[in-house]
Amino acid sequence: MSSDTSIPTLFLNLHIYAWEDATVVRCTGRLTAETSPRLKTEVKALLPHIRRLILDLSELGYMDSSGLGTLVGLYISAKGAQCELELHNLSPRIRELLSITNVLSVFETCGRTGMRLP
Repeated sequence: MSSDTSIPTLFLNLHIYAWEDATVVRCTGRLTAETSPRLKTEVKALLPHIRRLILDLSELGYMDSSGLGTLVGLYISAKGAQCELELHNLSPRIRELLSITNVLSVFETCGRTGMRLP
């Protein structure tokens, strides 16, 4: 019996690019206690220089409570920097996590599913 199937790979890849009037951060992998600091560091460095930031979560396979806390913290930091933060392409699982923790309403206007970015 192989144990490698029961232990998921822990990674978070970030692809940052400009799209229309926004900067997009496409997150691929898992947003967990181990990977959240990387997202926080990379995004906070962008905030003073942009007015609209889109986190594309279409390829985010998993998010834990640390990831949730990171998104909320980034939302607060973005507001303080007068930057609009949007979440796009939420999977049903991540949408449910945001909903049961009453955080979805904060991102409600931008938690679009089915929207693809280039």
